Amino acid sequence: MLYKEIMKKEEILLQVQNIFRDILDNESIELTGETTANDVDEWDSLSHIQLIVAIEKQFKIKFTSREILSWKNVGEMIDSMAVKITC
Repeated sequence: MLYKEIMKKEEILLQVQNIFRDILDNESIELTGETTANDVDEWDSLSHIQLIVAIEKQFKIKFTSREILSWKNVGEMIDSMAVKITC
């Protein structure tokens, strides 16, 4: 993985973390690539939809249902985002 790609994913993660903090109204949320919904108390099915919509709007991208259902953690979501943002 190139340094540029690593930095890009870190930048995406920081922006996504800010979205999580805003939507979930919790400034103490610290995301990593391994973070799952089980790790964040406020992250339920309704907030999941709100998070996806906010991320799509912020980054001007769209996810397919298949993509969303395939993610096991925040890192996999960031990987999907990095590809879409590069294109």
